[in-house]
Amino acid sequence: MKTIILAAGMGTRLKNYTKNLPKGMLEFAGKSLIERQIETLRNAGANKIVIVKGFMPDTIAFPDVTYYVNEKYENTNMVETFMCAESEMTEGLLVCYSDILYEQSVIEKAIATECDIGVVYDANFAEYWTTRLEHPEEDNESFVIGSDGNISELGIPNPPNEKMDGRYVGILKFSRSGIENFRRIYNENRKKYFESDEPWLNSKSFKKAYMTDMLQAVIDAGITVTPIPISHGWLEFDTVEDYEKYHQWAEDGSMKQFFNIES
Repeated sequence: MKTIILAAGMGTRLKNYTKNLPKGMLEFAGKSLIERQIETLRNAGANKIVIVKGFMPDTIAFPDVTYYVNEKYENTNMVETFMCAESEMTEGLLVCYSDILYEQSVIEKAIATECDIGVVYDANFAEYWTTRLEHPEEDNESFVIGSDGNISELGIPNPPNEKMDGRYVGILKFSRSGIENFRRIYNENRKKYFESDEPWLNSKSFKKAYMTDMLQAVIDAGITVTPIPISHGWLEFDTVEDYEKYHQWAEDGSMKQFFNIES
């Protein structure tokens, strides 16, 4: 199965750690995050790897990988980075963020789930979130599973507890028809909003759209988006505090309660 890894961002919240390299190239336990992702994906059977680069693209170079570059990475966001690889969207595929590590079983579950558009979410994220973050309530987003068992809402900041059925992980699965629908909704909205600098859903503008907002637009268009539940098995590298805490967890062995780096 094909996987598109989104690796264009600058990682400014990691400060000096990503001053001279994309955050996907951060070293963790002897390997870069992207190198670990590629190994995990291939071990799970996702052998076709595509990476969309942006910030310092020459620092990302792995064999047997197809590359695209988001030349406008400074003024866009995840959705535009993803669409830089639109020519690859001719079959079912996975989408992953470059700053996430995940266990092989997470990818295997995503691949095995029958759906047109699937979103991996952690149904048991609270312990990880409160252990990871000093103020976990400041980084919450809605994730609501409706009465039909599909996702009805995601990505709204600071939601009430009843709108947090889980945590968006940053791994998506598309069938061929699913990615066709995604592209159609994207292009319909692009025609209307790309030249505007006004806010679009929860994003600063359509150019800077979050993936969660694009998924919400898909849902609002009446297209089914399927939740794919996991329990732990992933780490997000977003801030200096994350990076330093995870190194501490790896050294003292406490990381295994949330993520097994050997799996």
